[in-house]
Amino acid sequence: QVQLVESGGGLVQPGGSLRLSCKASGFTLAYYAIGWFRQAPGKERERVSCLSNSDDVTIYADAVKGRFTISRDNAENAVYLQMNSLKPEDTGVYYCAADFLLTNIPAMCLPDYGFEVWGQGTQVTVSS
Repeated sequence: QVQLVESGGGLVQPGGSLRLSCKASGFTLAYYAIGWFRQAPGKERERVSCLSNSDDVTIYADAVKGRFTISRDNAENAVYLQMNSLKPEDTGVYYCAADFLLTNIPAMCLPDYGFEVWGQGTQVTVSS
């Protein structure tokens, strides 16, 4: 069964950190471009970070630059999103998505791109 499973979300105080995991099963994630997206209540899903299938292109939303880091572990068949200095506005459901054919990361790694596989999401709440 081809699927992505996110984990690592939770409740954290402002300034804290979380590490989200996105583990693949049924396919080899190393060959896929990856996107992390988030959706806050009442808002549209937005791009957080993307990583090309060759790991040579990485992009971040302006709102998370310098605080979030995307990475891949091929041995674990997983990707991660390290989130530091969290702010209340980072609250939302975080999703990972994977696509084999996506190449133009800056232009096409967007929530409405037809990613092959989406995870179910993990809730991140930043609150004191």
